[in-house]
Amino acid sequence: MKPLGAAALALFAGAALAADTGAPAWNLGDPHLNVVPRTDAEKKRIAAALAPPTDFTAPQTFEERPAGAATVRVFPNADAFSQPSANIPFEGQLDFRVGNGLFRKLWVSSPSSTLASDGLGPLYNARSCQRCHLKDGRGHPPEGPEDNAISVFLRISIPGDDAALGHEIEDYIATLPDPNYGTQLQDFAVQGHPAEYRLSITYEEEPVTLADGTEVSLRRPTYEAADLGYGPLHPNAMLSPRVAPQMIGLGLLEAIPAADILAKADPEDADGDGISGRPNVVWSKEFEQPMLGRFGHKAGNPTIKEQSASAFVGDIGISNPLFTAGSGECTDLQADCIAALHGDGDEREFEIDAEGLDLVTFYSRNLAVPARRDLDDPQVLRGKQVFYETGCTSCHTPSYVTHRLEDQPEQSFQLIWPYTDLLLHDMGPGLADNRPEARATGQEWRTPPLWGIGLTQQVSGHTYFLHDGRARSLLEAILWHGGEAAPHREAVVHMATEDREALIRYLESL
Repeated sequence: MKPLGAAALALFAGAALAADTGAPAWNLGDPHLNVVPRTDAEKKRIAAALAPPTDFTAPQTFEERPAGAATVRVFPNADAFSQPSANIPFEGQLDFRVGNGLFRKLWVSSPSSTLASDGLGPLYNARSCQRCHLKDGRGHPPEGPEDNAISVFLRISIPGDDAALGHEIEDYIATLPDPNYGTQLQDFAVQGHPAEYRLSITYEEEPVTLADGTEVSLRRPTYEAADLGYGPLHPNAMLSPRVAPQMIGLGLLEAIPAADILAKADPEDADGDGISGRPNVVWSKEFEQPMLGRFGHKAGNPTIKEQSASAFVGDIGISNPLFTAGSGECTDLQADCIAALHGDGDEREFEIDAEGLDLVTFYSRNLAVPARRDLDDPQVLRGKQVFYETGCTSCHTPSYVTHRLEDQPEQSFQLIWPYTDLLLHDMGPGLADNRPEARATGQEWRTPPLWGIGLTQQVSGHTYFLHDGRARSLLEAILWHGGEAAPHREAVVHMATEDREALIRYLESL
């Protein structure tokens, strides 16, 4: 595996220095946050709070509240992921509700008398954020010929060269948009324009027999961009399926100090544990500098705001202060698309302005994590012990303490339990999409957070997991683990039945 790039090393060194000296880390690794330096006393408290458990007969202190003071009670319906942070100030409630309205807004094509809502497309994957992130939960692949692919799409790129980068991040893998189709395939279009494609998925079942005789069938997907509307794909086109992830806890992930994430990176496996987590370092359009990637299946976006802005332009075709093209993802070869009427112009500069983007960002930042369930159940406690002893915490880091933030009380100095290191890991050829993204290779994926995973059925109405939803259960998701996680997968394959069931029960309690 390649060594950590110079930019990433500089970022790590600066962030670590900030952690050691109390210098303001936002100058070094977290420019999007207004950070108050930690005191020596706080560092001692944090170290004690994050120490791994030695006793698995009872829950750890504060484990019931995975988002700290932002944790909310578990709503008994599909709205469990749609609640504001429990500690949100009164004046923030209105911003959250308005942001929710913009998140749910159905955009319409131009021209329209509804000036605040026109600008859709001309090419798009959905008419609103909520259409993909239904109830702020996970998307899913089509469940049959009558279902649509609205919450899953294909990213696309072709190999590039260093001249295509425009910035200096060592180990960055250069890619370019497909000449005809850009960086994302859109399966809808406004009237008078053809859609770019139709997503076709076929599955091949692959049986796996566990040591206790249990048979599990894994489905291996094959993806096709069918019914292409704008000519052939580039001969070297690389396609990657992406299912919309759940939205909870994003603001807390953003508030984890970069130093704490980067300190877990071990690209050369110096400790010999077989785990080689690497940070994705990406170019921020907002801050015009390299930043630690945190969001997206390959950690391709550095902040919630940039993630939201890129989704507006790519998924809905809505221009905004960070991605300014009124034609959205239209390429130079899609002349009619570029020439179509858009929602920006004399009346407004962008189809969603800075205030609107900030409100959607605030909403996304403050979608609350529900409380744990049954964490003192003996089977859950045994499953927790299995989780730790199997080595799952090597990537799914249980807990952090967030930055102390002057202007974000909801995320400030919270003990949180997201179960992720936010680093890239080689997951083997079975899960590979063979498409790089920034520093992420075609076999690397960001460790997904596990908090709330046990409420997927309640919120989203299904139990499809992984980046493309191929896994139909938590057990299937585990059995797809390869690469760095192959030994842990094999441990589960050979695990005693009661321990495997306890492990799944523990995950369902998160």
